[in-house]
Amino acid sequence: MAKTNTAELLEALASEIGENVYIDIAKWHLYLSDAKLHTVVAEQLYPLITSNAVNEDRVTKVLESIPVKIGGGRRELPLIDLLPLQCQVNIVDILEKYQREI
Repeated sequence: MAKTNTAELLEALASEIGENVYIDIAKWHLYLSDAKLHTVVAEQLYPLITSNAVNEDRVTKVLESIPVKIGGGRRELPLIDLLPLQCQVNIVDILEKYQREI
């Protein structure tokens, strides 16, 4: 990987998150790239990578702080409430991989 440019790293991180992490709505899987959430998630989680602070608790707190509008914006839910547990694990794994490689 060895990406030194922050924009390139963020783009690669967002792409990987978008392709591997989904929200689950009534057993339908909506990948974060399709939901247009992958870039926001990557931008919010990127500081954990650069500060070498990736762990499950910190990732969970960030995911709790990302609002997702539903019902045409009538309500908002924290992203963490829409992610299956396996997707939360996937995010941590992706972040740990990036942390090791930068």
